[in-house]
Amino acid sequence: MAFLSAAAHADLYRVVRLIRRFEERAVELVRAGDIVGGIHPYTGQEAVAAGACAALRADDVITSTHRGHGHVLAKGADPKRVLAELAGRATGLNRGRGGSMHAADFRLGILGANAIVGANAPITAGAAWAAKRAGDGRVAVSFFGDGAVNQGVLLESLNLAALWRLPVLFVCENNGYATTLAVADAVAGTITGRGEAFGIPSATVDGMDPVAVLDAARTAVDRARSGGGPSLIECVTYRFDAHHTWEHRARVRYRPDDEVLKGRSRDPLDVQGSRLSDADRERVDAEVESVVDEAVAFALSSPHPDPEGALDDLYATGLRGRPGDGR
Repeated sequence: MAFLSAAAHADLYRVVRLIRRFEERAVELVRAGDIVGGIHPYTGQEAVAAGACAALRADDVITSTHRGHGHVLAKGADPKRVLAELAGRATGLNRGRGGSMHAADFRLGILGANAIVGANAPITAGAAWAAKRAGDGRVAVSFFGDGAVNQGVLLESLNLAALWRLPVLFVCENNGYATTLAVADAVAGTITGRGEAFGIPSATVDGMDPVAVLDAARTAVDRARSGGGPSLIECVTYRFDAHHTWEHRARVRYRPDDEVLKGRSRDPLDVQGSRLSDADRERVDAEVESVVDEAVAFALSSPHPDPEGALDDLYATGLRGRPGDGR
């Protein structure tokens, strides 16, 4: 692994800790009824977002998935506005209109989370194509889960990225399950083999270690930025919580208890936290707790959107939809 300074290790740990505490508090708000409809917790997978986004410039862009809070936070989004978005408040990233699965902030290069499995891949390829045309050295990153690797739109995006040598990094977060379907029951061959079939350099890395992810992402990003084309990284990780908070009530059982215990035995918090002194880790923990406390207070004190503006932004031309007659 490449050498990182103590400050760089602390920064990586800070992002991992921020995502973890953000997700834990968000789950609490779901249970309290302040976040309606539930969320897909990112708990356990924090090393992927932290490591991959640490390899990016501020003007690089990402697209995300239904489990996208971690990516958005790692790319620099304001936790207050992200949590307000989850709570459907007017102060959210997208004025409460996107919710948990559609957060975006173009100013930060966050082109949007996407609730359709694999659907963000062609958006990323398009952004990478635009960057290549502009010659500005920007790189685009597509995060997706193992459930997306059998979607045709992802394979089409890999093909175009390879043909056009686009500056794009495909990051697969393999947490072992597409909702409740195990990878072994759904994926023939290998995930990296899909990239290799298109001539795309592909690698499998430890997705529980943010430094391992950062090392692989840096290599891929440097290649893309220098004109070397796309790469694919499979990050083997584990989801600690439910696929969706709905499971907390339904109590669906599809993962053996011993598997869950083994999966949780390597916590990204502890993996990265072991690289800090006890004093530094405690300091970062306190800083993050304050940030998340402020985010919760901000979200809960923010107003809900005015129903009168429900049709705003429906059309790019500014045309307002005709309201119904109430029947």
